[in-house]
Amino acid sequence: MLAYRHAFHAGNHADVLKHVVLTLVLRHLNTKEKGYRYVDTHAGAGGYSLEGRYAQKKGEYAQGIGRLWSRDDLPAAVADYVAQVHAFNPGGRLEQYPGSPGIAHALLRPQDQMRLFERHPTDHRILSAYLGKARHVEVFDSDGFEGLKGQLPPSTRRGVVLMDPSYEGNADYPRIVSTLRDALGRFAEGVYLVWYPEVSKLEAVQLPRRLEALAPRGWLHARLTVQQPDAQGFGLAGSGVFVINPPYTLHDQLRGVLPWLTDVLGQYEGAHFLLEERSA
Repeated sequence: MLAYRHAFHAGNHADVLKHVVLTLVLRHLNTKEKGYRYVDTHAGAGGYSLEGRYAQKKGEYAQGIGRLWSRDDLPAAVADYVAQVHAFNPGGRLEQYPGSPGIAHALLRPQDQMRLFERHPTDHRILSAYLGKARHVEVFDSDGFEGLKGQLPPSTRRGVVLMDPSYEGNADYPRIVSTLRDALGRFAEGVYLVWYPEVSKLEAVQLPRRLEALAPRGWLHARLTVQQPDAQGFGLAGSGVFVINPPYTLHDQLRGVLPWLTDVLGQYEGAHFLLEERSA
């Protein structure tokens, strides 16, 4: 787990889906004045250089944010997300990409809180330098799965939790499920976002159905498939975001966005999307 560096993948198609959904969820929570707590269990560095050797090794961002950066026909929800990335690049060139903490910090208000967990020593150091002294932000060098227990329920009884571990091995899949089961017992009304990779692992295929069983109050599942696995069946074909207790507006917003993203980010003729939900 500690070997994983998101810098290799920053701004790719999976980040686009994850951060479009995150932006929509936070915008919805901002429609009410009462503050909330944002918790990121695997926060990463908070921002990434797209000109550094990690991002340049495979250039994954070129097939993600790179395809959206200069377009003038973005749907409103995508335009809002891309505007956050533009704000992260005040010089006008696509040089940096904000991680989830960077996007969330730009959208949170003075009455809101951030709790960020990151164990990789280099990424934790960068994250601490970036956001560690910001108002209402706490950065922890500890396991986010375990640390989440101490953050729930928030005093305002409003909160958003983002969980997107590396999934490098198989251990993260059952830990997602057990951690969410505990979290929902502590804070049933919270909004929980789980990002997962679309890869040729049984655990990845089974994860959405296992999450459904944890969400009696309702859920939403969005998946974007943009490329084919390699000849051995390996590779990141796409990714999904599973939302427990989603905002009631989210399904209709994504229904207008996902077909467009499929067309723009798709790298083969079979590119497609999935959008399903169950209301409480």
